[in-house]
Amino acid sequence: MTEMVFGTTPLRAGDPILPRWWRTLDRWSLACVLGLFAVGLLLGLAASVPLAEKNGLPQFYYVTRQAVFGAMALAVMLVISTFSPRMVRRIGVLGFLAALVVLMVLPFIGTDFGKGAVRWLRLPGGMSVQPSEFLKPCFVAICAWFMAASQEVGGPPGKSFSFGLAVVVVLLLAMQPDFGQASLVLFSWCVMYFIAGAPLYLLGGVMGLACIGGVFAYGASEHFARRINGFLAAEVDPRTQLGYATNAIQEGGFFGVGVGEGSVKWSLPDAHTDFIIAVAAEEYGLILVLIIIALYATIVVRSLLRLQDERDPFVRIAGTGLACAFGVQALINMGVAVRLLPAKGMTLPFVSYGGSSVIASGIAMGMLLALTRSRPQGRIGDVLGRGRG
Repeated sequence: MTEMVFGTTPLRAGDPILPRWWRTLDRWSLACVLGLFAVGLLLGLAASVPLAEKNGLPQFYYVTRQAVFGAMALAVMLVISTFSPRMVRRIGVLGFLAALVVLMVLPFIGTDFGKGAVRWLRLPGGMSVQPSEFLKPCFVAICAWFMAASQEVGGPPGKSFSFGLAVVVVLLLAMQPDFGQASLVLFSWCVMYFIAGAPLYLLGGVMGLACIGGVFAYGASEHFARRINGFLAAEVDPRTQLGYATNAIQEGGFFGVGVGEGSVKWSLPDAHTDFIIAVAAEEYGLILVLIIIALYATIVVRSLLRLQDERDPFVRIAGTGLACAFGVQALINMGVAVRLLPAKGMTLPFVSYGGSSVIASGIAMGMLLALTRSRPQGRIGDVLGRGRG
């Protein structure tokens, strides 16, 4: 029977889809995702109880919801991970167009839930969705498509198109205001642009424009200026979320104060979302924090290693953008908690509570697993000569 070699994995031509998917999948990354989700549920058992009691709900109301969201996210991730790169590209394009339309009308129909930024769309039944979470992986896919198409003979000016999309998305996010997500989108675009062969001076120019935009936002947005001032202050106000988080991390030490013994979850309104790493550090100590960091690092490093020999431009560009965005989002969340970065309101993928965040992370990781699957590597000329599909 004829055999094919997918990377280093030999497969028979008649293999069913599921065995072929399992043999070509990066199982270490999948295991790390499951580990992150398990850690999220563990921390949710502690971090979400005060919020549930405050709202007059059963103690484990939010943990149960997180389990449901997580099950949906994992199901979506596994389904998408079976897709071909062409299918990933198509769902990315369609998803981007849908999310972009919602993002454009969000200032008129969205809500801020009292947090000073219109980022959510209220749905019937008390549900809400944050469109920017779903926009991010789809933005990576469509920009990678444009950049890859620009490398084909007679291809369109895809890099210019992708830059135009990046500018539109960043402006829409800044209007909410959501400068954290805008920064992450711009970072993703810069990484992909670099992988696609952009000169460093152009990237330097883009970063210069971003700095100018930051200065303008500081003067025009009280919300943005307040967060920057709090970050630059010589001392942390102990009554702020950042103050509570910093104290909790210091109290936790190496091994934590004990399961359920932490106090920061009763003081931090966002202990179950943006500052969940503070709960981990206080109750379980530096040991659990290092485990969480190792899980994220494993996913990012393994993905980049599997992509380094990839000859399909779209797969290489999109996969790198997804991996770096995933890792940098985690880095930003943890960096805020230890006061290395200004507060940005960004969740910790698969760990923080939130339906939009968890499900969107499942979509992004499904795309990444699909793009990093072992597959036949043809000659570069053959890859560049394929139809755009």
